[in-house]
Amino acid sequence: APKKDDRLKGIVTRLSSRQGFQLQMQPDGTIDGTKDEDSTYAVFNLIPVGLRVVAIQGVQTKLYLAMNNEGFLYTSEHFTPECKFKESVFENYYVTYSSMLYRQQASGRAWYLGLNKEGGIMKGNHVKKNKAAAHFIPKPLKAKKKKSLLGNIDKKFKKTTPNNSPETTNKLLNKLETFNPLEFVLFNRRI
Repeated sequence: APKKDDRLKGIVTRLSSRQGFQLQMQPDGTIDGTKDEDSTYAVFNLIPVGLRVVAIQGVQTKLYLAMNNEGFLYTSEHFTPECKFKESVFENYYVTYSSMLYRQQASGRAWYLGLNKEGGIMKGNHVKKNKAAAHFIPKPLKAKKKKSLLGNIDKKFKKTTPNNSPETTNKLLNKLETFNPLEFVLFNRRI
C-alpha cells in the first residue's frame, strides 16, 4: 500500500533567497544555498498542509525540511509536526517560512528558515523576519499551468457570458495575465 507521504501534492518550485542563493537540499540531507540556478537539488515541492502552512520537500531527495526545538534545520524521511512551516508574505513581497511548532518562549517571536550571506543555513531562533536572511521568492517551475488555467477561464467566460465582445474578453485576459497561481494558493490552500 502506498504511504500517505507519496500521495501529497504541491507546487514544484525553487526558493530564491534575498541573499542571492537558491535553497538546496543535497543528497546527504545537507541544507544550504547554491548560486547554481539549475541545481536539481534546489527544486522543492511546497505541499499545503493547512491554512498558509506548508511542508517543504526536496524533489530529488524526497526528504522533508524540518526544524527542531533548538532551532536547527534538518531533513526527515517522514512528514512530522516539525516539518510544518507557516508561509507568510512579507510587506516587500518576499515570503517567509516559520516553524509552526517552535518560537521564543519569552517573547513569542517566530523562528524562521534563513540563509546567511555565505549561503549557509541559520538557526531559526537567530533569523528575524524583517532581515534579508528570512526572505525568499518562490519561483514555480510549471509555468505551463498558468497558460492552461487562462485558457480554461477564457473558454468558460465565452460560454457563460452572452454577447461578449472580443475586446471584453481581451480586457479580462489582460487582467488575468498578472494572476500568480502561487499567490492564489497562499490565500486559498485548496489545490
